[in-house]
Amino acid sequence: MNQYTSPATLARWTCQQQTLPYPFDTLGLHPHPSGKGFVIRVRYPSALTIEVIEFPKKKSLGQMVKIEEDLYQLELPRRRVPFNYQLNILRLDGQEERVFDPYQFQEYSQELIGAEPLALYRHRGAIPTRHLINGRHPVDGIVFSVYAPNADSVSVLGSFNQWNGRMHAMAKAEDGVWRLFIPGVQAESFYKYEIHDSQQRKLPLKSDPFARRNEQWPGLASITPSVEDYSWQDAQWMRNRSRDTDKALSIYEVHPGSWKRKADGGFMTFRELADQLIPYVQEMGFTHIQFMPLSEHPDYESWGYQPVGFFSPSSRYGSPDDLKYLVDKSHQLGIGVIMDWVPAQFPADDHGLACFDGTPLYEYQDPQRGWHPQWQAHIYDYGNKNVQDFLISNALFWLDEFHIDGLRIDALSSMLYLSYDRQEGEWQTNPLGGAEHLEAIRFLQQLNNVVNQQFPDCFTLAEEHTHWPNITASADEGGLGFHYVWNNGWQQDSLNYMRRAPEQRRFHHNQLFLSMIYSHSERYILPLDHGSEPLTQGALLTQMPGNPEEQFASLRAYLGYLFTHTGKKSLFMGTELASPNEWSIHQSLDWGLVCHDGPHKKVQTLVKDLNHLYRTTPALYQMDQSQNGFSWVVMDDHGQSVFAFVRHDLSGRSVLVICNMVPVLRNNYRIGVPFSGQWSERLNTDHSTYGGGDIRNPAVLSTPAGMHGYNQSIELTLPPLSTLILERTKE
Repeated sequence: MNQYTSPATLARWTCQQQTLPYPFDTLGLHPHPSGKGFVIRVRYPSALTIEVIEFPKKKSLGQMVKIEEDLYQLELPRRRVPFNYQLNILRLDGQEERVFDPYQFQEYSQELIGAEPLALYRHRGAIPTRHLINGRHPVDGIVFSVYAPNADSVSVLGSFNQWNGRMHAMAKAEDGVWRLFIPGVQAESFYKYEIHDSQQRKLPLKSDPFARRNEQWPGLASITPSVEDYSWQDAQWMRNRSRDTDKALSIYEVHPGSWKRKADGGFMTFRELADQLIPYVQEMGFTHIQFMPLSEHPDYESWGYQPVGFFSPSSRYGSPDDLKYLVDKSHQLGIGVIMDWVPAQFPADDHGLACFDGTPLYEYQDPQRGWHPQWQAHIYDYGNKNVQDFLISNALFWLDEFHIDGLRIDALSSMLYLSYDRQEGEWQTNPLGGAEHLEAIRFLQQLNNVVNQQFPDCFTLAEEHTHWPNITASADEGGLGFHYVWNNGWQQDSLNYMRRAPEQRRFHHNQLFLSMIYSHSERYILPLDHGSEPLTQGALLTQMPGNPEEQFASLRAYLGYLFTHTGKKSLFMGTELASPNEWSIHQSLDWGLVCHDGPHKKVQTLVKDLNHLYRTTPALYQMDQSQNGFSWVVMDDHGQSVFAFVRHDLSGRSVLVICNMVPVLRNNYRIGVPFSGQWSERLNTDHSTYGGGDIRNPAVLSTPAGMHGYNQSIELTLPPLSTLILERTKE
C-alpha cells in the first residue's frame, strides 16, 4: 500500500487483518499510506466519538472518523515525527473515558530475550507494568502474555473492555507467545482469553494458565494481580531449614476447607487458619503441615486434585498474600509447610488447558497416552519441552514465591506406567517394549534435579502405590530422585492386620513384618493419609474390631506402633480425635469430641505425647534408612500376637518397643534387652492419661538371663492391646 487508499478500502483491508497474528501492522500510529504524515487507527466497538489527545502536551488533534463498523481513523498529513497520544472516548452508554491506546506500545509485544524457561511465572500471565514515556511520564497497566502457538488470533477481554474480544487483539511473537500491554487496567480486574483456532473457529473462553488469582464458579475468570509487596518475616527459618533425613519429620495433613469451619458454615480464610491451625499444629508437636492441593480448582468435590489455576491459590480461602501470611506464620512458629502438587493430570474443563489453542497443546494427542479413563482427565505430554517448562516452573513457583518447604507429588503411579488403569489393547508399549512411561520418568528426574539445584533445602515426596524401585535414589543411580516416598505398602498391610478380629491376628502375624524387609530400601514416610479413611472402610476408629473400649485400645496401640516403626510420620487431620465418623469435605472435624475429658480427648493427648517422644528421641528417627538403626527382639510369638524391636541412634542409645495386639493381659513376659541396667517406660498406650486400664511397669533392672539373642533380659507386664516404649535409664 504505497499510494493513497480511500478510507472505505482501507477499512475493508484492515478488517480482513483482524485474525492475523500481528494487529500492530494496522492499528495504532502508522505512516500514512500516501507517504505524507501519519494515520491513527483504533478499533473500539462501543464508541460514539473518539478524540485524539497528544501526550504529554494534552493538545487535541481532532475527532476520529468512523470508517466501518467499529474501526476509527484520524489522518494527520502534517505530522512528521511519531508521538504518544491518548484517546478521549464517549461511549454509547454515555460514559466518557480517557485512555492510552495500547497499540502505541509495540515493544511489549516482542519475544523476550533471556527469558528463564524454568521460571515462566516471571514472564507469563498478567504482569503489572509501569511504562515511562520520555523517561518520566509513568503509564501503569498490565502486560498480558499467553502461549498459544497454533492459534489464528488471541484477544484479551474482561471487565476493562466490556468483555468485547474485538477491543484488544494480541500480537504473536516467534516464541508462540501472544502479548499486549494494556494501559490503565487495574488490579483485581477480571479477564479471559478469546482464542480462534487455525481454522478461525472461536474456542470457549480460556482462563489464563499463569493467572495469580481466579474467580470461583460460575464466572471462572482470571483476575489481574496487585503489585506484590508482602513483607516476609521468616528469615530465620529460611536460613536454617534443611532437608537432612536424620531429623524428625512428623506431618499433619490438612484439607483447608474442612479442618474447621466458621460458625455460619463458611470457609476459614488462610489468615484465620494461620491464627488457629498453626498454633494447634505446634501444640500437637508436628514438625510440618501438609496441605491438600491449594491451587485453584473449580470443583470443590475434587479435593483440589483437578486443578485449573496452577499458579493461583484457591480464592475460596483468600488472596495470595493471605496464603503467604499462613506460610510465614507457620515458619515463625517452627512449622514447615508441604503442599500437594498435581502433575499427573489436568481436568477437561473448557476454560482450562484442554485443547488450549485448538490443538492438544499440553496433553498427548493420542488418547491412549493423553486421556485418563478413570479420572476423565487429560495427561500431560511429558516429552514436550514447553510442557516440561510449564510444570517445572509451576513447582518452582510455589517454592520460590510462597516459601513452600516441600512438594508431595500426587498419583505418581499413574505417571510411571503407560498401562495404568487401562485394559489390554488400550495402551501401547514404549520403544523398549515395556509398560514404563519413559518420558514421564525423564521428566520426574529432571524435576527433582532442578529442585535440588535451585532449592537445596526443599524436598519432594512421592505418593506411589506399586513398589516402583529406587524412587529416592538419584537419577545418576537409576532412580527418580525424590527425597521421600509414601510407604503405602506399610499402610495397607498394617491396617489389614488391625482390622482383623484379635483372635485371628496370630494367623497374620507376618503382615506387620513385611514392611521391615524393605523398610531400608527407600527413605520412607509412613502415611495415615486421607486415602486410609474415606476410601476404604470408614473412620480409623471404626476399622478397629471389638467393643468401643477395645476399639480405642487398638487405635492407641496402632498409633504407638506407627511412631516407633522406621520411617517418618504422616497423620491425616482428625486422626488424633479418634472420630467414629468418616471425614467429609462439607463440614468441620468433630471438634466437639475433645471438648471434655473423654476417650477422644485422651487419644488426642496420646498423639501429642507420641510426637514429643518421637522428636526428643533420636533413636526413633536418626537412623531410619540404616539397617543398624533397627533390630528385632521378638518376631515369632505368633500365638500371643506379641512382637518387639529395638531402635538405635548414632550415639548408641536405644529404645525398646513391645506391642501386644490382643485384648489379653500378659503377666511375667520376659524379653531380651541389648544393655544391662535399669529400664523404664517412656510411654505406655495403656496409661490412664490416654484412656487405658493403667497397667504399668515400674523401672526394672535387667538380669543376666539371656534371651532373644541378648545376654540380659527384663520381665514385664504387657497390658492388653498396648504398645510399650522403654529406655535404659541407668547403667
